[in-house]
Amino acid sequence: MSNQQKKNTFYGAAAFLAMTTIIVKVIGAIYKIPLTALLSDEAYGDFNGAYNIYTFFLTISTAGLPVALSKTVSECNTLGRQNQKARVFRVAFFAFLFMGVLSFVCMSLFSPIVAKYVLQNEKAVFAVLALSPAVLCTCLCSAFRGYAQGHMNMVPTGISQVIEALCKLFLGLVLAFLILNSAIPDEDLKNRLSASGALLGVSIGSILSVIFLAINHIRTNKRDYKPTSDRPDRSGEILSRLLKLAIPITLSSCTLSIVNIIDTNLVQSQLQSVFTAIQDGLTGINNSVLDIFPKAVEIFQDNLAAFQAEVLVNPDTKLNPILDSARGLYGIYGKTMSIYNLPFNLMVPLTACIVPGVSACIARRDGLGAQRTTESAMRVSALIALPCGFGLFALGTPIIQLLTVGNVDESIAGPLLSILGIASLFVCIQVVASAILQANGIINLPIITMVIGGIAKVIVSYTLVGNPKFMIYGAPIGTLTCFVVVSVLNLLIIKRMVPHPPRLTVVFFKPLIASLIMAAAAWGCQGLLAKVFHGSFLMNAVATAGGILAGVVVYVILIVALRVLSREDLEMMPKGDKIAKLLRVR
Repeated sequence: MSNQQKKNTFYGAAAFLAMTTIIVKVIGAIYKIPLTALLSDEAYGDFNGAYNIYTFFLTISTAGLPVALSKTVSECNTLGRQNQKARVFRVAFFAFLFMGVLSFVCMSLFSPIVAKYVLQNEKAVFAVLALSPAVLCTCLCSAFRGYAQGHMNMVPTGISQVIEALCKLFLGLVLAFLILNSAIPDEDLKNRLSASGALLGVSIGSILSVIFLAINHIRTNKRDYKPTSDRPDRSGEILSRLLKLAIPITLSSCTLSIVNIIDTNLVQSQLQSVFTAIQDGLTGINNSVLDIFPKAVEIFQDNLAAFQAEVLVNPDTKLNPILDSARGLYGIYGKTMSIYNLPFNLMVPLTACIVPGVSACIARRDGLGAQRTTESAMRVSALIALPCGFGLFALGTPIIQLLTVGNVDESIAGPLLSILGIASLFVCIQVVASAILQANGIINLPIITMVIGGIAKVIVSYTLVGNPKFMIYGAPIGTLTCFVVVSVLNLLIIKRMVPHPPRLTVVFFKPLIASLIMAAAAWGCQGLLAKVFHGSFLMNAVATAGGILAGVVVYVILIVALRVLSREDLEMMPKGDKIAKLLRVR
């Protein structure tokens, strides 16, 4: 194969994987947003906590080994060592199997311990159980995916990920809906099972995915098998090399997952501490943030009344006023998190372009080209992230009311989403800045900055969530603190260590001005329309849609009027040349 053919194969494979990644992210968003309307706050708290555990085990099991496997398989292919390649896959497969079985045991046999002590929510046990098959199957999927990627074949990976996402979407939503509309008399049990039903779709998708990948692997091996006489290395040596490659990648990837689990534990336990104090007669908390303390007292009293009514009929009731109150507040927070993650998902295809683009300029010793590419990438990310973040800040309450169909207390959820809207700006900046550092060969420092940000998040969350004046509002403030710290540190590192750093004023100033005016226009328009269209969910939806539309129109006009985009920026987008000609951008 010629160098040009190899280059075409590489970029074609990367493009296919980027496309399927975008599809999977979109399906994931479509999956989680209806769930916020379908599940109760308590059930969504169970769902979110269990999903954090699943993500952690998944990262530990699959972050580094697939990369190590694909790299090693690629080397074997290049050297024509077919027997070595076969043994590498066999060793890796059993390593994946071991990690999968270990994770499965932790999430199945020890699910009560995980739910009670790790999540501080013993009622999440069914949700944890529902995901236990998924982590085993996904580990096996990673073995087949890593092997295929070592052959520059991204099709099995892309198709299997789409299978998982579609099963999660359709089966998860259907199962949750059927359980909620079943004849189960115990409402608390029904809510808990609905969360596990939504997660069971993930497990079914992973089972179908591993079946597809196994069949594809067997067929491909039979078709492409070529006998050779090379002598493979010992299994122990192969495993040692794989682990040396995999462990650093795994450690860097699992940082955020660990922080999320610690944060889940702290938020749940601190909320329960405050509700315990309320049960013991805590009063006199004045000037709490957005009146959260009076709302918390009301939530606790409702749960206490439900418990007292139920215990007369069923002395063995599982209702727990303290735990259920904490689950409810954490579930409201979880519902806003599913919307807050959307701007981050839009950064995925952009960051996929940054590393090869900047790396190519560095390889050509084109410092100014690397600077222009970096500035274009950051400006495009700012053009996406800033309006999303400020839009969520301005319209947090009407947006959460619209997307959850009113199935949430918007007086609590709205401000949570507004705070997270600002946090999403810094999440996007952090992601793009990390990609720029990686493109310049600075690999370890982004990991260190994430650890520092994670520590800041844990400290702030622990302090504020346990304070009756802040309670659940401490959680998004902790998230905001984390990503402000990480973003600022990454940008400082870029300024100090990248040879031709981007000019941050040039990158952010005009998009920031346009986004602030856009947010003000959206807020004002929605407020005016809400006075005219009010009284029903449909009318409120019209007002919210009108506000969003006004914001979009104002933003597009400002982007053109302020000449924010350059030709290089537009060339990073599909049909960019035509857009540049249409807008007369030079």
